[in-house]
Amino acid sequence: MSFAGVIGLFRARPQNPVGADGRMALADHLRELRARLLRVVLVLVLAVIVALFFYDQLLAVIYDPYEAAVSQLGAGTTTVATINGVGGPLLLQLKLSGLAAVVITSPYWLLQIWGFIVPGLHAHEKRWSRIFAAIAGPLFLVGVAVGYYVLPKGLAVLIGFTPVDLTNLVDFGEYFSFMTRMLLVFGVAFEIPFFVVLLNLAGVVSGKTLGNYRPWIIIGTFVFAAVATPSTDPFSMLMLAVPMTVLFMLSEVIARLVDKRRRTRSVLAGLDDDVASPIDGPDAIRRSRLDEDED
Repeated sequence: MSFAGVIGLFRARPQNPVGADGRMALADHLRELRARLLRVVLVLVLAVIVALFFYDQLLAVIYDPYEAAVSQLGAGTTTVATINGVGGPLLLQLKLSGLAAVVITSPYWLLQIWGFIVPGLHAHEKRWSRIFAAIAGPLFLVGVAVGYYVLPKGLAVLIGFTPVDLTNLVDFGEYFSFMTRMLLVFGVAFEIPFFVVLLNLAGVVSGKTLGNYRPWIIIGTFVFAAVATPSTDPFSMLMLAVPMTVLFMLSEVIARLVDKRRRTRSVLAGLDDDVASPIDGPDAIRRSRLDEDED
């Protein structure tokens, strides 16, 4: 394949333009999906290479929650972090660089997801893309930051179950996997209300429907937080469930505003300048003549 052909894989311009109804041919959808996946993979690989140069700083950031958790333990609990296996340090370095790449490039790959959804929306709905594209990435980073904040408390609770006079040998690779799940769960969870708004923009979910199922959504949010958080402490669950609930409430408000705007636009679009309104109709003229006769 020539160099121009490789560049064409990343561009993925549709052969058939998007129609007025916002639809695109299946072949163009697949071609665009392939190009966006290649772009994301390329950006992730470059980010991993850059993260390898900052491995010591990243390791300090990852190790800090563990030290904070150990400082919260009682005097009778002893814990030691270890790395098992000959290839353990190298594997840890690659995993750490990969996690940093996923978090740092989250605004870009979330934008690619949105860009793939945009052709299915109407032209007047695409104007929202600038707003939500700017929100998606920072929202994911906020979720990761919240997960990083509550991580020491969850670790302290789990390590605190160690019996007295026993030493807890913590495998650092297992600790890193636990931390990765914790951070990604918080980051993805903060994106769920964002995708609810996207579903509303696509006409799949209405604000009224969200309001009708609000109690069940709140209960489901707390159940999801209890199951999704790797730790068993209620503090981590609440730190995930409460912001998600607030974001769901905000997404319902946005969905209702979008629905109201759609109804207003549909009503205005249904009016005809050549058709007389009820105020200007024959009944109104007849009532005005009766009023003149009474005068």
